[in-house]
Amino acid sequence: MTFHPPSKLIQRGQRAAAWASSAAMLLWAQAAMAVNDLPGGPGVRQYDLPAPATKIAAAQQDLHVMMLWICGVICVAVFGVMFYSIFAHRKSKGAKSADFHELTTVEIVWTIIPFLIVIGMALPATKVVVAQKDTTNADLTIKATGYQWKWGYDYIKGEGEGIQLISTLDVEQRQMSDNRGQHVDAQKIADKAAMPDNYLLKVDEPMVVPVGKKIRVITTANDVIHSFMVPAFGIKQDAIPGFVRDTWFKAEKVGDFYGQCAELCGKEHAYMPIHVRVVSEEDYALWAEGKLKAQAAKADDPNKVWALPDLVARGEKVYAANCAACHLPTGKGGGAIKPLDGAAVVLDADKSKEIAVLLNGQNNIMPAWKQLSDTEIAAVITYTKNNWSNKTGQIVQPAEVLAARK
Repeated sequence: MTFHPPSKLIQRGQRAAAWASSAAMLLWAQAAMAVNDLPGGPGVRQYDLPAPATKIAAAQQDLHVMMLWICGVICVAVFGVMFYSIFAHRKSKGAKSADFHELTTVEIVWTIIPFLIVIGMALPATKVVVAQKDTTNADLTIKATGYQWKWGYDYIKGEGEGIQLISTLDVEQRQMSDNRGQHVDAQKIADKAAMPDNYLLKVDEPMVVPVGKKIRVITTANDVIHSFMVPAFGIKQDAIPGFVRDTWFKAEKVGDFYGQCAELCGKEHAYMPIHVRVVSEEDYALWAEGKLKAQAAKADDPNKVWALPDLVARGEKVYAANCAACHLPTGKGGGAIKPLDGAAVVLDADKSKEIAVLLNGQNNIMPAWKQLSDTEIAAVITYTKNNWSNKTGQIVQPAEVLAARK
């Protein structure tokens, strides 16, 4: 029997207690951070396709179940015959293998039966594929443009024509993601608000559509290949730079439905959610009217000469909506995202350099922001040049941005 000094026994006991405490804390933290099913989005321990919100999605789910049953029956039949044959005709029972050649009847049977099975699977599948590709007679057409890493929605035909939206991940949720892995107060972990059910799916501007209307979605991209996917609608369509593709859906019920870019599109791929809000026809009409009025009120004359305080105030809002998710509200950036506070391009007296970065992007990390108006670009540049420690006193007028676009 080996004798251990009391000090070693105490050390071992302390290590065991530490391990037990760590395991208990991990299990507690996982339970505390548990989220609920998100209606219209992912579910906890979801093993099946999401609940369908369109007839196409329901048809896809029916196909999925039918194919599963067919494959299951074939599997049971084939393996059943195989294992029966192995057991009933084993050598220990004196079984001898049959010797035959070119048994035409058997060959015909095992050709016809699989052919009929394939036809039985192909006919309903073809019907669904043809239906989901029929984008004609749409009530509303929306162009969805993929950017690194956000979506742009342009309502180009139907009620609400002319509405333009830029849909970006909610700034607070992005910060929440950045803070994960760092020390988090136990009470904050226990607080459900610290891990919402729509984690990394909340956006500032969802796509809004009316219920019961056929919505055609035209997809394209500004930089790299993206993919527009909303599982509850049964749609997934690639968005390719220089090309247009289209898909459609017709939501059968009101509610919020979620998806994500389904094509790996760079380091921020996980921060490119899709949020579609389906509302009644009456609510949609009110929303569209309000959006068009708001856009008209925001329409700026690019030749207007702004005062520095007014442009900085405008730029602060543009920065919070479009830039803070990556560069952070502090302007410090992080990782591959360069800081703006103290950045040479921001402090440079040659304002055209920062204008070029916003219009054209940089180093395949900073995306182009051509979709912003001349006033918005001028405002956010002026804001970065006069915020944090950047007290340059420089001002960029919208006319300078307009000239740089040409």
